[in-house]
Amino acid sequence: MLTNPSTLAPQISRVNQTLSNRRTLVERSQVFLKPPVRNRPPIHRMAVSIQTEFMVEMSCEGCVKSVKSKLQAIEGVKSVDVDLNNQVVKVFGSLPVKTLTEALAQTGRNARLIGQGNPEDFLVSAAVAEFKGPDIFGVVRLAQVNMELARIEANFTGLPPGSRHGWSINQYGDLTRGAASTGGIYSPTADTGKEVGWALGDLGTLDANEKGEAFYSGVKEKLRIGDLIGRAIVVYEREDKSDGGMKAAVIARSAGVGENYKKLCTCDGTTIWEAHSNL
Repeated sequence: MLTNPSTLAPQISRVNQTLSNRRTLVERSQVFLKPPVRNRPPIHRMAVSIQTEFMVEMSCEGCVKSVKSKLQAIEGVKSVDVDLNNQVVKVFGSLPVKTLTEALAQTGRNARLIGQGNPEDFLVSAAVAEFKGPDIFGVVRLAQVNMELARIEANFTGLPPGSRHGWSINQYGDLTRGAASTGGIYSPTADTGKEVGWALGDLGTLDANEKGEAFYSGVKEKLRIGDLIGRAIVVYEREDKSDGGMKAAVIARSAGVGENYKKLCTCDGTTIWEAHSNL
């Protein structure tokens, strides 16, 4: 039996309205079912000041004046304190170690980094990881700025020219199988024991120039240097860190400001000026 289409219009309208209401409910439920996006403490390339300490070969007040005038003229240096008796120069500012070292070298004097951070405020205020080749060489320095902020500096050579690489702090310092045995990216748990939802050890990417050199200076929130000792820093072949990592180095404690005034190595008799600089 055929039905007059005009009599079906109200029913069709009610069905369409019901379907529309259901679609609205589904869309709303999908919004509420989406997992919350957790904020990941970012890496900033902001200028954060920290105390950096060098031993500089100086013999007179003229040396002191030369060193001070050179450093104080650089933007980013807030103060310079020189101890002639101990041949120590303390610089407070936001510049990376590499820049300060190059400035000291321009004065014609030997200089060696001997400390960073403030050990009076933190049990462990500074750490270092050294990449010793045979292909990739580099040094990564970490210093605690405050309880919620750490400064990271890195210098690498031997990378493929113009390449980009992911890098991270990984869970373990086990290098028996190179980077492959360092575990996953360091991701601490919150006080509740639950995963915080982001990999704190993710350091982003390194960009190599046409000479295969990569330099980095920045700060990262929530990173505590004391928790990193014995872990590893890994450089990956690919930017997305999807490979097992091509090079790794263990993070070790390094001297804070005022903790290392030795000029002679007791193990081999080498003076600080004869020792190789990793800056």
